[in-house]
Amino acid sequence: MPYRFVNRIRLYYETLGQGEPALFLHGLGSSSRGWEFQREPFAQRYQVILADVRGHGDSDKPPGPYSAPMMTEDIAALLDALGEGPVHVVGLSMGGMMGFQLAVDRPDLVRSLVVVNSLPELVPHSLGERLALWQRKLLMRALSPQRLARALGQRIFPKPEQQPLLDAFIEDFLRNDPAAYRAAANALIGWSVRDRIGAIACPVLFISGDRDYTPPEVKETYAREIPDARVVVIEDSGHATPVDQPDAFNRAVLDFLQR
Repeated sequence: MPYRFVNRIRLYYETLGQGEPALFLHGLGSSSRGWEFQREPFAQRYQVILADVRGHGDSDKPPGPYSAPMMTEDIAALLDALGEGPVHVVGLSMGGMMGFQLAVDRPDLVRSLVVVNSLPELVPHSLGERLALWQRKLLMRALSPQRLARALGQRIFPKPEQQPLLDAFIEDFLRNDPAAYRAAANALIGWSVRDRIGAIACPVLFISGDRDYTPPEVKETYAREIPDARVVVIEDSGHATPVDQPDAFNRAVLDFLQR
């Protein structure tokens, strides 16, 4: 397995294909395995870089606390060690947050940014948002990993015909180290770079499932704060758009990258 030692931990990574480099960053509790439906389609045109974030997959899982800047610094160090950059960055959920962090901290490394069902902050602005975050923290503390995996998975893949996707999600989620998962989850709550996104000069694409936790209209609000940003909505899709609508997702991202 390919590893790089950065910031005193080992990060697992994988590269495939040739062309301009495109970095894919997974969501919370997932790993580079979550990009199964993107590997080959993108490797036909780009050098795909897949990495497991600190605390996830086959990367090291040191004790917390973690922070979004810390996890992003790991990825920046990996790109520096590989001699890659600038790269196209595609990030899902937590990976999109890290993409924003990378774009404001290391703009030299980011050629373009695709944020999927993600925002430049995780700060509650309403009672409903505060209750949702409180519920998520309560579930992490109260439920066993098996029950938490099923509860989260049923929200992401609610349809009967999505049972194979739900089963795969649960199997992958249960590979997590519980302490590392909690450290990564806590790192995101209250995080924000919203006050800095106006300085992002590269093209930015928000992709939103029409049934994502956060409505597309909210992404439109953030997109208007970035000089070169737009929003694409994928129909009949929840939070895991690259998995539940891979063909539509791949077309949208490939069209954007070829601009």
